[in-house]
Amino acid sequence: MNKTVLIFPAGMPRALDYLQKCLQEKQAVIGASSLGYDASRQKYPAWLYLPYVTDSAFNEALKQAVVEFNIGEIYTPNIVVWDHLNCILESLLPGVKLVNASPVDEVLGGYRSAMAKARYLVANPLALSSKMPPHHPLSIIETAGLIRYADLIPGMCDDDKFRALLEITRYSVEGDIVEVGSWWGKSAFILSRLARSFGIGKLLCVDPWANEHLIQNEKTVDSSSAQVDANEALEIFQIGLLPFNADHINYLRLPSVDAAKSYANSRSVSTEEFGDTEYTGQISILHIDGNHTYDAAKADVDSWEKFVVGGGWIIIDDYIWPYGDGPKRVGNEFLKNNAARIVTAFVMGTALFIQLSL
Repeated sequence: MNKTVLIFPAGMPRALDYLQKCLQEKQAVIGASSLGYDASRQKYPAWLYLPYVTDSAFNEALKQAVVEFNIGEIYTPNIVVWDHLNCILESLLPGVKLVNASPVDEVLGGYRSAMAKARYLVANPLALSSKMPPHHPLSIIETAGLIRYADLIPGMCDDDKFRALLEITRYSVEGDIVEVGSWWGKSAFILSRLARSFGIGKLLCVDPWANEHLIQNEKTVDSSSAQVDANEALEIFQIGLLPFNADHINYLRLPSVDAAKSYANSRSVSTEEFGDTEYTGQISILHIDGNHTYDAAKADVDSWEKFVVGGGWIIIDDYIWPYGDGPKRVGNEFLKNNAARIVTAFVMGTALFIQLSL
């Protein structure tokens, strides 16, 4: 017979998250609280009352509950409860185990990981062949903050690409930052924070946020894309970036080619969420991460590269891509056709980074 998981105290946010995990896995679960009334009770398939762990009756009440409800595991997000159970379970209930590590470690794990990564990145800056004088690098705390909050936004930006972005923004001229293909907003957040830190310019995100524009003509990718919702993706983008906006972020919900025409004709972008943002019309960093078919990627580069100023950067994401070679072909053509005006180019992670000469 499968053992039941006890979640106690059951009303904390992480307790409710663990409840959902148990329900999805069809794990028998029971919630418990020391409150006379707990609003989370109705969320659980089964429920019991337990005294506070500081009450002398707690240990015996827990022992009875384990027998009555066939409890084999306990999850607790409360540090006091966890510490008490960690001390008594082995002797009181040797067959019952805590399923989670210390709540302190759970809560602080992301911050500790961010600090460890930040220490490494600050101590090991990427050497770039650039003629631009670099900005002073971010501190360890600034870098850790960027890593931590970027981790909270869904999306893909591998560590190598992140490391490259940290450095190329230090070697950047002033101007607009334009990202073609923002979706949930992870790389947009990173670019916006770096642009703010180094005084580069304002970020314009370009994305139609429409499912029909996700079609890549690759069966596996298209099947996965069909499972995501474009309107929800835009909401997640707004949630992730709006709290950090200092009148330097906005977006155009348009196909890339149409957005480039709008950018050429007007320096002002207005949305309900981000308000009015004025751009210069000169791009310092162009990040291409839209549809990866050859024709779409080429149209993105052709539509936007003419706005990139001398000393500016062009990033072609997924230059190395296991599902096709559209970005790579476009990147190689650009390198070949513009060799005379390129000062440096390199691949880091899966992205191609190109800096134009002054």
